[in-house]
Formats: sequence, C-alpha cells, structure tokens
Amino acid sequence: MMHEGETRIDPALVADLVARQFPAYAELPIRQVRSGGTENAVFRLGERHAARFPLHDGSVPSLVKEIRWGPAFSARASLRTPIVEAVGAAGPGYPYPWAIVRWLDGRDAQEVAVGDSEQAATALGGCVRSLWLQSQDAPRAGVLGGSRGGPIGIRDSDFREALSRCAGLTDTARVGEIWEAALATPTWDGRPVWLHADLIPGNLLVREGRLVGLLDLGAIATGDPAYDVTAAWFVFDGPRRATYLRALGVAVGGPVWLRARGLAVSQAVIALPYYLHTNPTMVAMARRCLTEVLAEP
Repeated sequence: MMHEGETRIDPALVADLVARQFPAYAELPIRQVRSGGTENAVFRLGERHAARFPLHDGSVPSLVKEIRWGPAFSARASLRTPIVEAVGAAGPGYPYPWAIVRWLDGRDAQEVAVGDSEQAATALGGCVRSLWLQSQDAPRAGVLGGSRGGPIGIRDSDFREALSRCAGLTDTARVGEIWEAALATPTWDGRPVWLHADLIPGNLLVREGRLVGLLDLGAIATGDPAYDVTAAWFVFDGPRRATYLRALGVAVGGPVWLRARGLAVSQAVIALPYYLHTNPTMVAMARRCLTEVLAEP
C-alpha cells in the first residue's frame, strides 16, 4: 500500500456500489485499470465509462474539486478532459464519495513517452497558454482548495525534509541550490491563471502517437503559471522542452522559469523517497525529472 490508511477496493465492491446506486450501469463488465496513479483506484465500466474511487481521506477533496470546478476548466481546455457523469456516495464497505466519468480512449504518456514529440510539446504548450489567456475571470489562488498555484515557499519544509532522505538518490547539493534560486525569485503578482497543476506523464493522454487529452483534474487550481511550466522537465527532453517553453512564452532564466524549475525538483524530491518501495512508476518519473533538470547548465 502507498498510503497509511489506504482503502482496499476490488471489482466485487465496485459492482455492489454501482448496482446499489446506479442500476443503469449494473450490467456493465467491470475491470480494474492498472496505472501508477496514487490518489484513486480506477475501474472500467463497459467501454464508455470508468468509475474512480479515492484511496484515502486525503484524496477526497481532489474529487470534490473536480466535480465542482472541472466543467469550468474543461470548457477552456483545447485538449480533451474527463467529464464526470454521476457522483456516488459512501456505501457498504466504502467510506467516500466516488464518480463515474466518460472513458477517454488512449494510453498515458508514462506508457507511451512523448518526451521527443514536437506535436506533444506544441499541443500541450498551446493548451496551457490558452488556459492562461482565458483567465480574466479566474478565481483567486486558493479558492479551489489546496496549495498549488500559491507561493512556492509553502512547499519549503516538505521539500527540505524530503531532501534529507534523498542522500544517495540524487545530487542533493545541486538540487538544494536550484530550490534556493526558485525561492529567491519574486512571488507571482499577476492575475491568477487556470492551471492543471499536475502535468506529469501519467496525466497526459496519447492516442496513435499524438497527445490528445489531459487526465485527472483533481489538482486543478488558479494562481502562479509556473505550476504548469513544470511539464518542461517532467515530460520533455531538451529540444522539445524548448518548444514547450516557446509555446508558453516563458523565457529561460526568467522568474517564472526559475520558480517552475524549483517546483519540478521539489515535486520530484518529495515523491522519490515517499514512493521508493511502493510505486515504481512514480519513482521513475521523479528520477527522470531530476535527471533532466540536473543535465542543464
């Protein structure tokens, strides 16, 4: 198990909850979707739908956020996103709300890497830039819940504690310097922009070699654009990173870039020791991000 207090969910439990609450879906075949996800268990319901179940207490606010704010985000996104069609309640054997969403065909970018794809860098950059430009009426940072989008210093204590556990796993001295450079930049004082806020490979949908969608809207936020610039290191190699940054209009070495680079290493450093023995997908993602960041001058 990845988290303390994690709830176990299996197809039999899913079938019971679906039959009790949504009889129209009760005859659909159920099969679990295996992924490197950390917050939800996902089960296919037939060919057109999926059911998503928070794994622990801390996952529930993300689902509630997606239900409340996902439609506003999706209406502005140029890439496809999951649409919540029904919201389930706690029931026998399961203590949290859950959701039925439309299934989007494809594979995530953890399975089908797009790090060297010009199309993916252009499409993702265009989508994120478009979200920023449609943010005239975006709620202020923090309204959607969670800390993403806010000042990056909020992550400082968690980062330092995690970095102390990364000896032998990465160049902790250099990573620390990168984080300090990010902290030294001015706090974002522009208008808040719409953010996916978790643009990692597992949340990018690929079909026939092309990036076509964004998955998992549980982290969506508003605030500092740097939070979505982190995909430059989590997803892309050097040349495509440059493509992505150009599409965003973000200058290398500028304040947004520096904060984004710091956010990328902080997310990777926090994930690496936490998932080291429980989630190889997350560990590989964190290692790749750190490798990409540390390879730069």
